[in-house]
Amino acid sequence: MMPAAQVAAPKRLDAEGWYQDARRVPSPNQDERPEGVTICLVVIHNISLPPGQFGGDGVEQLFTNTLDPDAHPYYRDIARLRVSAHFFLRRNGALVQYVSCERRAWHAGVSHWQGRERCNDFSVGIELEGADDTPFTEAQYECLADLLRALAERYPIQAVVGHSDIAPGRKTDPGPYFDWGRLSDQSYRP
Repeated sequence: MMPAAQVAAPKRLDAEGWYQDARRVPSPNQDERPEGVTICLVVIHNISLPPGQFGGDGVEQLFTNTLDPDAHPYYRDIARLRVSAHFFLRRNGALVQYVSCERRAWHAGVSHWQGRERCNDFSVGIELEGADDTPFTEAQYECLADLLRALAERYPIQAVVGHSDIAPGRKTDPGPYFDWGRLSDQSYRP
């Protein structure tokens, strides 16, 4: 008799809004969402620090306010920023969560979507380790699809958009190499 195939349990968010397969690194750059706001939007970004370099600690240091402005010339201009995202998805598919989905991360800045301002209030921000001129990895797309399914299972997600969609003319990410076709409704709906 052959053993039954093991089926992986679906990944979920816990009651506090933390994703079970993400490494937690709490960011101070967050606050309460406005009362009565429903999370209905996911915003995809890209980031690499220093720009175009992958695998370092720069993003984590930026999101935790520990970035050394003398470690790289680019850091001098950004070390004082107070920003975060809910998630950072590395090129190898490793996922880090900085802010509970129940709280507001500071990822979108001045933004609007379907007539609503302040997208941070009602969105989840996902930063992909990457750049506008670099394709994303298979591991990133696989992890992103799992994460989007978990978010859609928990929240009434109406759309997944790029930072460029909610801040046109100001932002370009996730950039032209992001394959939106990989994220059809079928890929992340529960």
